[in-house]
Amino acid sequence: MVSSVAVLSDIHGVMPALDAVLAEPDLQHADRIVLTGDIAAGPQPTQVLDRLLGLGDKVIWVRGNADREVVELARGEVDDVGDPIAPWAARQLKPDHVDWLAGLPYSVTLTVDGFGDVVFCHATPRDDQEVVVVDSRLGRWAEVLGDLPPEVTTVVCGHTHMPFTRLANSRQIINPGSVGMPYGRQGAHWAMLSCGIVEMRRTAYDPVAACAQVTESSSYPDVAEWTDYFLHARATDADALAVMAPRDGRA
Repeated sequence: MVSSVAVLSDIHGVMPALDAVLAEPDLQHADRIVLTGDIAAGPQPTQVLDRLLGLGDKVIWVRGNADREVVELARGEVDDVGDPIAPWAARQLKPDHVDWLAGLPYSVTLTVDGFGDVVFCHATPRDDQEVVVVDSRLGRWAEVLGDLPPEVTTVVCGHTHMPFTRLANSRQIINPGSVGMPYGRQGAHWAMLSCGIVEMRRTAYDPVAACAQVTESSSYPDVAEWTDYFLHARATDADALAVMAPRDGRA
């Protein structure tokens, strides 16, 4: 059993955002850091992976759909995944990076003080890219969580880049939002689980300075446009929900 867990999701290869969160005292004192996927697909993939690997066993990794896709691209299994930065990011990875990402689990279960067994996944425990959002109907939640044992009453996911916490059929659902590609509000979003309490956190950083730093260090051809859009959170939560909500199977 662990007493406290910091959850970071959807870092998407953005070092200034990751560094800002890693500097947080509460995160540094957490027993574990859980990464709920989509770690490397972004403008600084190798820097982010090396930084996190350097933290050793304190970090527990979960693979997201973007991590799976960069592996498939790097290994020549697919040519296109619909994300223009992904093929470039895949080409930057070292072979040991590719092998590491390929070996990550789709979900992990930790026993956390005050929560019991907690399932950490990227999208849902059964799939790395299906969509559930804050207002998904209870039937949808029952469907995507139906394979979990009844004693699991807390599920932590990511994928949609928008933070929320809610009850669904007596289970607590936590989405910490995105560290590197937030929708709705600028900053690096993450969460703390400790003593039965969930804290939704947002670490502020200077987006102008961060854009300059990423642009200087990354060779991605469209890095200036990419960083301006995502690090300033140009997409609102309403924009994102308009695109994602219909993908949760609602009529």
